[in-house]
Amino acid sequence: MPTNDQKQYFDYIVIGTGPAGAVIAKTLSNDKKTSVLVLEAGDNNDRDRPIKDSTFAPELEENFFPQYFWQGEGTPQEGVDDRSFEWTTGRLSGGGTSINGEQYVRPTAAVFREWERLLGPQWSPRQALRRFKELEKYNGKTNNPAVHGYRGRIDVRQAPVNPTIMAKKLVLAMKRATGFPEILDYNDPRTPLGPFTRWQLTQKPNGRRESASTAFLSADMITPDGRGVNGRKLRVYYRTTALRVLFSDKRAVGVEYLRQGKCFSTYARKKVIISAGINSAQLLMLSGIGPAAQLKKAGIPVLFNNPNVGKHLRNHTLNTAVFTTNRNDPPLPPNDPNALYTGGAFLPDPTPGSHPRRRAVQLIGIGSNGTLTIAILYLRPKSRGSIVIQNNDPLKIVLADEGFLANPADLKAVKNIYKTYIKEIATQLAQIDPAYQLISPSPEMIDDDAQLEEYIKEDFDHNHHQQSALRMAPLKKGGVVDRQGRVHGVKNLIVADDSLVPFTVDGNTSAPAYLIGLTIARQLQVQKQKTFRSKIRSEPTEE
Repeated sequence: MPTNDQKQYFDYIVIGTGPAGAVIAKTLSNDKKTSVLVLEAGDNNDRDRPIKDSTFAPELEENFFPQYFWQGEGTPQEGVDDRSFEWTTGRLSGGGTSINGEQYVRPTAAVFREWERLLGPQWSPRQALRRFKELEKYNGKTNNPAVHGYRGRIDVRQAPVNPTIMAKKLVLAMKRATGFPEILDYNDPRTPLGPFTRWQLTQKPNGRRESASTAFLSADMITPDGRGVNGRKLRVYYRTTALRVLFSDKRAVGVEYLRQGKCFSTYARKKVIISAGINSAQLLMLSGIGPAAQLKKAGIPVLFNNPNVGKHLRNHTLNTAVFTTNRNDPPLPPNDPNALYTGGAFLPDPTPGSHPRRRAVQLIGIGSNGTLTIAILYLRPKSRGSIVIQNNDPLKIVLADEGFLANPADLKAVKNIYKTYIKEIATQLAQIDPAYQLISPSPEMIDDDAQLEEYIKEDFDHNHHQQSALRMAPLKKGGVVDRQGRVHGVKNLIVADDSLVPFTVDGNTSAPAYLIGLTIARQLQVQKQKTFRSKIRSEPTEE
């Protein structure tokens, strides 16, 4: 630990141990000559039972225990009757991957084609598939083995091996209701749509949680106190909260942080990389990068005026439909409670005029004794939110307005999901087994537009799929970072997490965060090699 009058240097400083930050730290430190410091606000809780035991995942997503989560609340949402929701993510090693629902969903090729058109070939479907295969260690069934990786560090388990009768009934009803055939592998680019009985989960083969921490900051990488092993120049500071990025002129040179009640500064020879998820926008603004008027009002000197910082925030919507069940049908296999879910589906937007082959709806079966809940996610929202800094206190929570249902098109789409999919699934499910009856909302409520709208707003819940607040795009197209994650207007500062997503992903957000981390790490490695070769060529030769 340096004292305040000692300068400590690393080649790279990474803020955050979530999926992108952990991948970057591991990848860059593979070069034993490269030193990497990682700052993590929370502890390493990998050995805690609620973290490693996958059956706790639903409880973690509902209760936001203070020992594992940032504590905060967003602003009241006008679109859902001024209700407010939690503004939080994991505050522990692994970030959100240590406390999420473990669903592993790659964005479809349609999403990456949008990214490629805006950002170039490094974000193409072909490159994305190559990176995912490099990351993954797949354990499951597929009709297309070539699209999965089997030697990566992220264990992905397809579960359950033997789906329950409840899952089979639900999937049969979904198949009949939507006209889409049952699929085996939704992460196969050839089968992105349809119902399925098996989810792909970030779990080890024994069902234990796999997180960014267990996959990339494990015992073969670092010691329990965060020191690199086997010559790896990797250091992780736990219980360390980044306060702001330090600059010399407009070049990032270090990070100021709070550790053990004291303020320290550490310096980076090459780059500072922000991988702090929902906190990344605040860190940029605290460092003087953002809307000038907002920063001046907060008492922060303006380093670079970018009105796009904190804008374009997006999140998927979340609603539910609840059914009675046949009490003889177990929701999960007795020998595999880690399977967590009872079937699911990915479907297009049923709104007339929408793309009939574009993934836009995610249905998740969640069974219990006596009920079956279908979680309904609308994956292509048009609503936009914002993140606004209140003042120059780095420990003051931001004003996070997620803009839920602010665009009327989103409410229309969610209503159409109930009217087209849920109502017909209920009809088909009751025909398969009369014990399965839709009770919330009732079929009569779905038929009444005003009642359905009221139900959606009252039932509406929060998804932790925040994206795009620091959009990756040219500055004139609403961008905060360029195609390599470099922050516009300054040097040697990179953002790498879901906040840079340029177009909304059509599924859960941990898989794209891993991809973002690996893609940016590979770009940094290429830049380093180019710099080294340029230096060699520029050195004088002996006559």
